[in-house]
Amino acid sequence: MAEATAPLSAEQQDIAALAKGGRTNFLGFLLRLAARIPFLFIAGRLYGAEDLGRFASATIAVELAAQLATLGQKRGLAQQLASDDRDAAEVVADALLLSGFVSAVLAALLYIFPAPMFPSGHFTPLQRLLPLTVLPIALGDIALAALAYRFDVGATVRARSVVEPWTLSIVAGLVWLAGMWVIGLRESGLILAYVASIFAATLTAFVPLLRSYGVPRQWSPRPIDLLRLAGSNLPLAGADAVEWGTRKLDLFLLGVFQAPPAVVGIYYVAQQVATLPQKLKTSFEPILGPVITRNLQSGNFPAVARQVCQVGFWIIAAQAGVALALGIPGAAVMGLVGPNFVAGTAALALLLAAEVAAATAVVSEAALIYVARVRNLWISLGTIALQGALTVGFMLAARRAGLDPLMQAAGAAAALAIALACASLVKAWLLGSILHERISNWRWPLIWAAAPAVVVGFAAKLTPEWVELAFGIPAILGVYGAVIWRRGFGPEDRILFRKQTL
Repeated sequence: MAEATAPLSAEQQDIAALAKGGRTNFLGFLLRLAARIPFLFIAGRLYGAEDLGRFASATIAVELAAQLATLGQKRGLAQQLASDDRDAAEVVADALLLSGFVSAVLAALLYIFPAPMFPSGHFTPLQRLLPLTVLPIALGDIALAALAYRFDVGATVRARSVVEPWTLSIVAGLVWLAGMWVIGLRESGLILAYVASIFAATLTAFVPLLRSYGVPRQWSPRPIDLLRLAGSNLPLAGADAVEWGTRKLDLFLLGVFQAPPAVVGIYYVAQQVATLPQKLKTSFEPILGPVITRNLQSGNFPAVARQVCQVGFWIIAAQAGVALALGIPGAAVMGLVGPNFVAGTAALALLLAAEVAAATAVVSEAALIYVARVRNLWISLGTIALQGALTVGFMLAARRAGLDPLMQAAGAAAALAIALACASLVKAWLLGSILHERISNWRWPLIWAAAPAVVVGFAAKLTPEWVELAFGIPAILGVYGAVIWRRGFGPEDRILFRKQTL
């Protein structure tokens, strides 16, 4: 009985916290998946591929500005809260002020110079309101990072997986209906829906932030300290921007190569479906950061290595299953958005593979940002440079071969997969050399689980499309999950599915 009620060790508590955060955010992934599909359906069927392509191009500049405005504090805030002796509310207030000032400047620049958002020069007065989202995106990210430091990942689920995507879908549908009475409103519908969803999500994040941290009582801005904080976070800000940029560079280069807006819209849909599994790895980031920070401060490098490997395997195992379930019936999945979008199936498969390849880099970087910020940044810069070079090379080769623009888009997806795989290898090696531990997320049971799932998936493709979607996807996930549970998960892995008392 004594052993049954014995308290968990510090490392067991960390793993339990990681598992609890992962479970909560995995629920958020499912909710986001359920909410993202209606938006893609509305955008594809009602607005069309061309409007969707213009929307995708316009939001790139805004999201990049918001990434830069956070100044790396989405991940750096955990270290700041752990090391600063001041009241936590004051530390969070400093972070919000710093990012708020930078985002306001960047938003003003985008409003004055809208060309990065609308390269064609054509935009409506309502569409020009898009830069207003830079400030709430940045501040929302800081608020959710502060809440994650206290293991409140439920706030992230509510804001990013429920409020944001459902607001996006509902407002997009309502604006399209209102366009029957208001001439020209539909042209701005997707961007208006985006603006509404961002403000709603940020409001949802700030309510629990104020409840958890409260209002700072004796806080006053300290410009010198804020500038010092911004300087120390520059490598983090650069790494965050590069990580974000790897998921947007392909869309940007498609525009540079003057791909038709419809092609950009089709690729955007494939990217949105493929990046849903990406949320699985970001599920653990808010919890992994504080856990790693504490172990690094105590010099417990073996624990850091074990946590990185443990979480990395969880992520790859989940992502591989989702990639198989969405990739094998890819034509049917893309067809839900509209018949024209089926042409993006090849790009979807490659983008799903890219997300699996990126998992090791993400969990390795979660530790590298604390022990090798500058070297991690250089590797990230090398990754995006490699991606850019490969993307241009593949697209030029496809163009010279006379292939259609969608095959050029598939080349961009292939370039992303190769670049992210290289980043995973290099970052895992660097972290292993620093910690003097082996960093590997690979286990052979992943192959044993994938093989029968592939057989089931291709059998499902022989059935009508509605059967393939309604029964094929659950069957693929069921077979894969059963095998990985029995052959791949040990006792230390199954804690992910078992509630623990911390």
